[in-house]
Amino acid sequence: MSATAELDQSAPVAAPAPTAAASAAPRNAGLDALRATLTLLVLFHHTAITYGALGGWYYHEIETDLARGPLALGTSLLIVFTAINQAFFMGLFFLIAGYFTPGAVARNGPDGYLGERALRLGVPLLVYGFVIGPATVALALTAKGRPFFATLLNLWRQGYFENGPLWFVQTLLIFSLAYLAWRALASRWREASPAAARPFPSNRALAAAALATGAAAFALRLVWPVGFAFLGMQLGYFASYIVLFAAGCLGASSHWLDGASDKQRRLWRNVAWLALPVLFVVGALGRQVPALQGATTGGWSIPAAVYAFWEPLVAWGFILSLLHAFQRRFVTLGPVGAKLARRAYAIYIIHPPVLVAIALAWRNVPAPQLVKFAVTGTATCLACFWLAGLLLRAPWIRRIV
Repeated sequence: MSATAELDQSAPVAAPAPTAAASAAPRNAGLDALRATLTLLVLFHHTAITYGALGGWYYHEIETDLARGPLALGTSLLIVFTAINQAFFMGLFFLIAGYFTPGAVARNGPDGYLGERALRLGVPLLVYGFVIGPATVALALTAKGRPFFATLLNLWRQGYFENGPLWFVQTLLIFSLAYLAWRALASRWREASPAAARPFPSNRALAAAALATGAAAFALRLVWPVGFAFLGMQLGYFASYIVLFAAGCLGASSHWLDGASDKQRRLWRNVAWLALPVLFVVGALGRQVPALQGATTGGWSIPAAVYAFWEPLVAWGFILSLLHAFQRRFVTLGPVGAKLARRAYAIYIIHPPVLVAIALAWRNVPAPQLVKFAVTGTATCLACFWLAGLLLRAPWIRRIV
């Protein structure tokens, strides 16, 4: 079951952290806290889809059909919540992953880096694809009366592979190989030397990057609209993922992740807040204004263009603000914060069956939509935190995740 949602290519994976501090981009508590917080945000993101937001997920307790007419307030709020998340949070994971990549390669060498990536990314991908993913599918199908064990055995007999939210891990493997290839080619063009310091991009450069990213997203979605997945990867979202991963790699030696000036952060934060309502206003007006009708998912339409350019304008402001706020706030992590940061990757890997199980456990209990979202999301975070702690007691699991 692939994520084939109209406005969702979320995956709750925290960018896998390097095993030691990178020489060019030192680890810091702020980035650890940010990655852990984003992981919990992704758990709530998938909980929102469970209860009515648009998106691909294993179990939908409340199905949403935009063609039926006005949506309930709870559904509308959950859709807004997930749309805003989608604009920035996976791109931010790729930015952080790219930021640590040059240092990891310099520290371990290309061969050692590939071995580390194969262990920390490849092994979880295979375990999820052949074990956890099919088990989650089978668990979700119990809501339709399908027996869990019989369904799971049938999936295994078919050799079923379900990468689910580990599309991010799969993509990061591809990006890591691309970085090594680029590095090898670049070394032929110039003599090996320490990376020169690069100033943080100017506002003009950030604006050009946002416009180029939006144009590329619009073009990609003409061929691969949002909702179309290739090997579990929604290529319509990849413009911002590539740009942000590359930005992380380019800015590692100059510590770009906290390099924006206060004036720049304020400017892009204001741009994000000004842009934020535009997508939803266009969607609301689309029912009355023919020119504004059409799918946001792709194609030659105003809504598709608005969505493509809206994402980076919102993302740049949110990303710059969050990076600064977390690195300023978290100089060190307390005991709970340190445990959460250490368990974030494991939480990401195990959360789908946990979330589905908790939602199924009280699906017949009548409760307001937003109450179910809050309770199930909170319970999932707590359960995954506890289970991840148990898993990480095993040395061989601790070495991988």
